[in-house]
Amino acid sequence: MNASARVMELDGSIATRELHGELNSPEHVAAIEELSATRSPAMAELRHQIDRVATVDVPVLLLGESGAGKEFAARAIHARSLRNQRTFLKINCAALPSELLESELFGYESGAFTGAVRPKPGLFELCDHGTILLDEIGEIPPRLQAKLLHVLQDQQFSRLGGRRIITVDVRIIAATNIDINKALERKTFRADLYYRLNTITLHVPPLRERREDIPLFIDHFVDLLSVQLGCAPRPLSARAMQACLEYSWPGNVRELKSFICRHLVLQDDETLVAELLSISGPGAASQQGSTQASGLKPRIASIRAEAEKQLIEECLRKSRWNRTETARALHISTKTLWNKMRQYGITDSSRRGDLSNGERKREFPTVDSEADGNAESHFFGGMDKVRSIEFAKRAPLSTSSGTR
Repeated sequence: MNASARVMELDGSIATRELHGELNSPEHVAAIEELSATRSPAMAELRHQIDRVATVDVPVLLLGESGAGKEFAARAIHARSLRNQRTFLKINCAALPSELLESELFGYESGAFTGAVRPKPGLFELCDHGTILLDEIGEIPPRLQAKLLHVLQDQQFSRLGGRRIITVDVRIIAATNIDINKALERKTFRADLYYRLNTITLHVPPLRERREDIPLFIDHFVDLLSVQLGCAPRPLSARAMQACLEYSWPGNVRELKSFICRHLVLQDDETLVAELLSISGPGAASQQGSTQASGLKPRIASIRAEAEKQLIEECLRKSRWNRTETARALHISTKTLWNKMRQYGITDSSRRGDLSNGERKREFPTVDSEADGNAESHFFGGMDKVRSIEFAKRAPLSTSSGTR
C-alpha cells in the first residue's frame, strides 16, 4: 500500500497538509511569527526555552490553560527542530473514545474486530521521523497510557490484532490543561508516563499574564478574520481596545479570537464593550480580588458552618430543644450535637428566646451516655450540673417497685 493510499484511510478531520509536514505551512509560519512578535516578558522567556529545546530530540510536555496557545508552541518547536521537513500531526485525545483512539494511533490488522476487513496503519506509522502533538493527553484512559509509555521508551508497538513489532522514530509533544499533581494523586494519570514526558516541561502563560501581546493578537485576528469572513478589516475603537486590555480573558487567545469575530460581524463596539464591562466591572473585580485574597476553601468553610448552625437551631426549635430528638433528626450522636452547639455558640440564651414566658418549665436534659451527660453539664454551667445530679439521685427511686 503506497503512502497516498494510507493518507486516504485517515479520519477526514486530519488536514492533508499536516501529513506532508510542510515547513512553510500557514500554521507553522504563524507560530514563528507569534513567538517573534511577542512583547511580554513571559512569552519572551517561553520563546527562549523553545529555541533551546527544539533541536534536542526529547519529549516535551506543554502545560497551560485551555486556549492559551499550547498548539502554537508545539508547532514552533517542530518548525525549529531537525524534523521540520517531516510530518507534523496534531491528535486531539479527548475527541475520540478510547477504543477508536487506540486504533487511530497504532492501526489494526484485518480481522482485529468487526468491520476491520483490511489492515490500516496507525498515525505513529504515518508520522515516522516526524512530530506528533498529543493534545489533551490527560484524557487518555490508563490502559492506553501504558501502551503509549511503551512507545515512548522503545519506539515500538504492534497494531491491534497483530503480532508484528513495528519500530518508529517519532518525537512526541504532549499538551494538557489539567492539574497534573491532582491527576497523579487520583491515579487518573500514570506517574511513570508523566516522568517520561516530563523530560522537558514548558508552561504556556495565560493571556492575562501577557497583556502586552493583546494588541498584537487583535491586529492579527482583524487581518486574518476579515479575509476569512469576506469583510473589511475594521479596527477596534479606543474604548474597545481599553476594555480588551482590562478584561481577564478566561478563555485566553481562543476567546479573544471569537471576540474579534463578533466585532467584525456585528460592527457594534458599544455592545461588545458593555459585554466585557458587565463581566469585568468594578464589582466583579473587587469580588474576584476578595475571593483570591481570602482563598476559596476558607469561604466555603464559612458558608458551610453558617448553614450548619442554622440547620441545628431550626431542628432544636422544632423539637422544643430536646437534644436527643434533634440529634436523631440530624442523624448524629448526642455528643456530636453538644460539640456542634459549643462550636457555633448555641447556648441557653438562644433557647429562652424561642420559648414564650410561662409556656413550660425547663426540661431536664436527656442524655444517651455518661459522656454526653458530662458534656451537657459542663456546657450549660453550674446550675445545670446541680440539677443533673439531683435528677440522677432521684431516678432510682422513680424506677423502684412503687414504695419509697
